[in-house]
Amino acid sequence: MTDAAARELRAETTIAAPPAKVWAVLTDLNRLPQLSPELLKMLPLKPGGLKVGQQYLGLNRRKAMIWPTRSVVADVQPEKSLAWDTKTSGARWIYELSADGAGTKVVHRRPVPKKLTLVSRLFAPVALGGNDGHADELEVGMATTLERLKAAAED
Repeated sequence: MTDAAARELRAETTIAAPPAKVWAVLTDLNRLPQLSPELLKMLPLKPGGLKVGQQYLGLNRRKAMIWPTRSVVADVQPEKSLAWDTKTSGARWIYELSADGAGTKVVHRRPVPKKLTLVSRLFAPVALGGNDGHADELEVGMATTLERLKAAAED
């Protein structure tokens, strides 16, 4: 594995809808699997809704492979930012929204604040075709997620 797998992944777009509408689509976690090419389901592990400290079980897929992840919400600033730390991999997933004229600029980032976990470093080569290749797929998937978010918010 090279540093490429742990690099910050990034995608961005501008959506012809106000931040409130984009936020409503983005934070409808039942809808998130329709936006993400890898996510099958995101299930809350505690009551209380979307808030800092809330834990989620994510079910992900790549071709025939399905695997779970555990994430903890790290930041919720309505109409501005949403982030969660995926404890299983060591990655942080961030959505940043900002008003841009009559629309909303959305930046989707995936940094790895410390390092990829041992589980992630061992799982990806065996089940996902390699760490670096999976990181490349994730970045393409992030762009797809934003395309789908754009289509849903502009509808």
